[in-house]
Amino acid sequence: MEGEFAYTLYINTTPDRLWEALTDPAFTLRYWGVSFETDWKPGSTVTWQEEGATTADPEQVVLEAEPGRRLAYTWHTFTPEWAKSVGVDEETRLRLMAEPRSTVAFDIETVGETVRLTVVQQAGEVLLGMSRHGWPHVLSGLKTLLETGEPLPTM
Repeated sequence: MEGEFAYTLYINTTPDRLWEALTDPAFTLRYWGVSFETDWKPGSTVTWQEEGATTADPEQVVLEAEPGRRLAYTWHTFTPEWAKSVGVDEETRLRLMAEPRSTVAFDIETVGETVRLTVVQQAGEVLLGMSRHGWPHVLSGLKTLLETGEPLPTM
């Protein structure tokens, strides 16, 4: 069964700076702990680097990329290496693997002198449960880094 998680926040930044924060590996590493290897063109693969694990899969692809407006891609593959690196047990990993591949979309809109970012993830039940806890922290870190120049302290 698939569902959706949506989260909206307002950031004191520009659409171009937010785009950079979503796509530049050095930037994403600072607030998310993840870096992406891709050219951000629709159809291109996306390789994840997270906690020392590399996750590459031909089905991890960029779906949409309109700089400063919208970014969407398929969510990553849940390999044993990934699970070990982030502390996910094998039972949970197998449940994640049984779900349909997830997608995430980032919509960027100028609102006055700020930017509204809406993140929508479509996923199965297990991943949505994890995402409901993960996205608020990741996005708070993104906002903090963009507005102050410093990442949130690690949890």
